[in-house]
Amino acid sequence: MEIKKVGVVGCGIMGSGITEVCARAGYQVVVREVNDELLKKGLDRIKESMSKAVSRGKLTQAEMDAAWARIKGTTSMEDFADCDLVIEAVVENLELKKQVFSELDRITPPHAILASNTSSLCITAMAAVTKRPDKVLGLHFFNPVPIMPLLEMVTTILTSEETVEIARKFGESLGKTIVVAKDSPGFIVNALLIPFLLDAVRMVESGYATKEDIDTAIKLGLNHPMGPLTLLDLVGLDTTLYIADAMYEELKDPRYVAPPLLRRMVLAGKLGRKSGEGFYKYS
Repeated sequence: MEIKKVGVVGCGIMGSGITEVCARAGYQVVVREVNDELLKKGLDRIKESMSKAVSRGKLTQAEMDAAWARIKGTTSMEDFADCDLVIEAVVENLELKKQVFSELDRITPPHAILASNTSSLCITAMAAVTKRPDKVLGLHFFNPVPIMPLLEMVTTILTSEETVEIARKFGESLGKTIVVAKDSPGFIVNALLIPFLLDAVRMVESGYATKEDIDTAIKLGLNHPMGPLTLLDLVGLDTTLYIADAMYEELKDPRYVAPPLLRRMVLAGKLGRKSGEGFYKYS
């Protein structure tokens, strides 16, 4: 099967990035949001991202115009009816994702592959609500999608080899490097990353060191591009909390227990860059 048209459910930070890379790679893309306001915000984010790529010489104006012409925004799930691949990128809530997959299974053609961009939730649970579990897998992109080269491909015990090969070719056509993980909480990256981030929060919470010193130590001592608390602000404290809670719920491993400070910051609306303040303030 050849993928020609891609659907993206959700046009938030991840959905808009996935839409952009697919359109830039030559695919026709339909992206759906729940209302016109959120759709406009997402499409504006795509246009701004591509404009920055043009200004930096990563993309020509003609390439941007061609990619933009391949994107269609919608608020109707029915517009996925002729897609060959649909990637779900809604919030990290398993029940909501299962609803989306059930609806996509009804709407999309029988040959279509259904993928989730979840960073930690159970792909098998999403596959189980469809009549095509062999055509369901995880395609976990990283933020910012147009820049980050990694794509985690997550396979379940039900995913067919044909689906894996089609998805691999698709990911490579986007210029991504593919790693394959089994459907286990957190896959590869977050299974290692989440305990690291939570330990950094515990250090701040206990007064072990300042946030600035923790970030500087990791940047210069481990040669990371940014420290864990800066990374938390980029990922989103709410997103990190959702992932940690989901992983603890399934594994009951104390490494994934969210520190009280993280939970309280999320309750206070200090979510990181997206809200203007997390561990640091952003203008």
